[in-house]
Amino acid sequence: MLKDVSFGQYYPVKSFVHGLDPRLKILFLIGFIVAIFLAKEFLALGICAAVLFAAILFSRVPIGKVLRAVRGILFLVLFTAAINIFFYQGERVYWNGPAVLLQWGIFRVTQAGIVFSAFLVVRLVLLVVCSSMLTYTTTPVALTDGIESLLTPLKWIRFPVHELALIMSIALRFIPILLDETERIMNAQKARGADIGSGGPIRRVRAIVPVLIPLLLSAFRRADELGDAMDARCYSGGKKRTKYKKLRFSWRDLVGVLLLAGVIAGVVLMRFYPVFPL
Repeated sequence: MLKDVSFGQYYPVKSFVHGLDPRLKILFLIGFIVAIFLAKEFLALGICAAVLFAAILFSRVPIGKVLRAVRGILFLVLFTAAINIFFYQGERVYWNGPAVLLQWGIFRVTQAGIVFSAFLVVRLVLLVVCSSMLTYTTTPVALTDGIESLLTPLKWIRFPVHELALIMSIALRFIPILLDETERIMNAQKARGADIGSGGPIRRVRAIVPVLIPLLLSAFRRADELGDAMDARCYSGGKKRTKYKKLRFSWRDLVGVLLLAGVIAGVVLMRFYPVFPL
């Protein structure tokens, strides 16, 4: 389960998507999330899914590796689907048959509930996949530079933009590191006879305590080592720092901007003029 978390992981390969400007990829992610939430029908979500699938193909990241991120939130997906299936109150008919398929006490399964649950599941999966694609195709350094460049106007009010971007990038990068550390600690505890994965909820919570303590110690030790390494290299924040690689827009970024504009325009148009409304 811990290996299914893809946030913070980078897949090193040369591709069209990897070569995009990190600022554009961050804006593309924000715009894509907005388009997903603006979608009110399956056709609009289908357009978003088609664009995301094309981005995966052009990124050369294995589809199985991308979809592995969904396994990390599988419980949330199933829980969301179950809640909407059993408690959605709509009675619209989508196919031949009764609007209410099953009713038992407060539980009620309808055609509208099934369709709406499927819509939410697709939306949630698209959100997770598009978020994981950002970290798969962008290095932590490039992500830091992109965030800092986008937040540059805040420097006018003396906001520590560089420090904020660095903190966000380090936090993102530490996620897979801490997950690997957690898995090693759990395997070490199991090798010593600890029973972590069985029993009731209370027993499992108690069994996690021997894992959390060494994990916190490891996290503090890594943070201390990182601070010492930055001090040894005379790191001084954003004071007159130069860039080894300067961010520049290219023809790839123009294609990405046009694609994002087309997706958002199409989704907004179908929001006001739906083809197959829910």
